[in-house]
Amino acid sequence: MNHQDAMVARAARLDCAALSDALDRLGIAGQCQRIRPCDPKFRMAGRAYTVLYEPATVSEGNVGDFIDEVPPGSVVVIDNRAREDCTTWGNILTEVASRIGIAGTLVDGIVRDVALCREIGYPIFSVGAWMRTGKGRIQIKATQVPVTIGNVTVAPGDIVRGDADGVVVLPQAFEEKLLEVAEEIAANEEKIREHVRNGDRLVDARTKFRYHQLQSRQQ
Repeated sequence: MNHQDAMVARAARLDCAALSDALDRLGIAGQCQRIRPCDPKFRMAGRAYTVLYEPATVSEGNVGDFIDEVPPGSVVVIDNRAREDCTTWGNILTEVASRIGIAGTLVDGIVRDVALCREIGYPIFSVGAWMRTGKGRIQIKATQVPVTIGNVTVAPGDIVRGDADGVVVLPQAFEEKLLEVAEEIAANEEKIREHVRNGDRLVDARTKFRYHQLQSRQQ
């Protein structure tokens, strides 16, 4: 396993809440607003393969034509400018992505055919679901460029982590420090739970492990 893969594996062992607290401590905006899993059981972690859509100027379009270029283990990150009037993703893309080993899909916008992703366990995170096609309405503007998802900038190669709470993005330049901080936060929260299980008062356990300062900005 190379260094980058090890970073993704570490992120996969942490929940989005701990990673969110680490982002707060370092003053980084990485929590994607309004993004939810199509199934609360969905979990994903991988490096971003980004796709930027724009309004269609040609009728035939090219929706989804990037899929064969996505490396296995990546998270497809689609910026459709939060549009909710047409989809960017459906069952054919879900089937192909699952077959070639893509880690999941993240859309600032809506998707359709969500029954299949739930059936086969392919993780999709989006603003919502509706059936109206994007064909003839949107087209690919660029791939592997910085995009915006839920008011968060996502660059190609950033770590994307999703769980029942939503999605967080770890910028590559800060990923190692963010993971260190999140692991520290997760460990301290587990110590608090252990002390309470052993009979300590919650307020005392929280004070001992500085619960209310875990996500605070550090100078």
